[in-house]
Amino acid sequence: TVDLAVEAGVPIDVKIEYDVVPDFLGGALAITVGIEPDLSHPEALIEEAAAAAAAADVVVLVVGTNSKVESEGFDRTSLDLPGRQDELVRAVAAANPRTVVVVNAGSPVLMPWRNDVSAVLLSWFGGQEYGDAVAAILLGESEPGGRLPTTWPVTLEDVPVFDVTPVDGVVRYDEGIHIGYRAWLKAGTEPAYEFGHGLGYTEWTLDVLTLDRLYVAPEENGADTVAVTVGLTNTGDRAGKQVVQVYASRAESAIDRPVRWLVGFAAVHAEAGESVVASILVPARAFADWQDGWHFEPGDFRLEAGTSVSALPLGATVTVR
Repeated sequence: TVDLAVEAGVPIDVKIEYDVVPDFLGGALAITVGIEPDLSHPEALIEEAAAAAAAADVVVLVVGTNSKVESEGFDRTSLDLPGRQDELVRAVAAANPRTVVVVNAGSPVLMPWRNDVSAVLLSWFGGQEYGDAVAAILLGESEPGGRLPTTWPVTLEDVPVFDVTPVDGVVRYDEGIHIGYRAWLKAGTEPAYEFGHGLGYTEWTLDVLTLDRLYVAPEENGADTVAVTVGLTNTGDRAGKQVVQVYASRAESAIDRPVRWLVGFAAVHAEAGESVVASILVPARAFADWQDGWHFEPGDFRLEAGTSVSALPLGATVTVR
């Protein structure tokens, strides 16, 4: 970019020269020419947004990242929202607490203002119908039925696996099997939003968990799976969706295991007041560990069902023979 001195009403010519240097793309290129947004007075822009928020009944504020911040081709340098977006959210929320923040990002970001707004909608990166999709969700025509496949931290310092910079072209996985949500469980740090978390427009109770058998025997034909059945009820006043998740754990083990690990999940839909059943088939492999081949440690394992990795109200014990 380059700054230009201009006068109102006086046209100017702009000439752009670019030296094409062949690279692994064979010299292919694309150029976008335009005018950068006027960011010369950011405080004034934030004040303008806050004033508009104060005069509104409800505020929908979209923040996030873009391809210049996160991509498959490079790593992010932080989890902060770019620029002064955090300041913008705080100013708008202070002016109008009835603020819904739509987070348009492809991976976790820090949201230090999350408890100061009425709702947070994670939209990920949308396509051509992004606007229509977000409007349908905000107006209640559709339900935000997704669940987090990642863990969202309170602060960057809380992230259990942080050093991912290659040394001599090598990235070491010293954490072993404790990656992702498993690393968070081992560290015992409470995140802002845990793996599997997600809310909709109704309320649910998980009522009962049953197993079709209390053991698995990988060597016995027909006895190598456990069918987990969870009964739940939509206790709200509108139809909705819930994702029932089942995790396994073993309190005492001769090998290194995660605190708990996901072994299956199922989505269910129900009308207001309706009770439904979620069925999850857990294979014997879910209880195995790797020792130059799949290995089964005999004994008791705990199966727990709930709506996220840390919200697991129902449980039962299954034995590996």
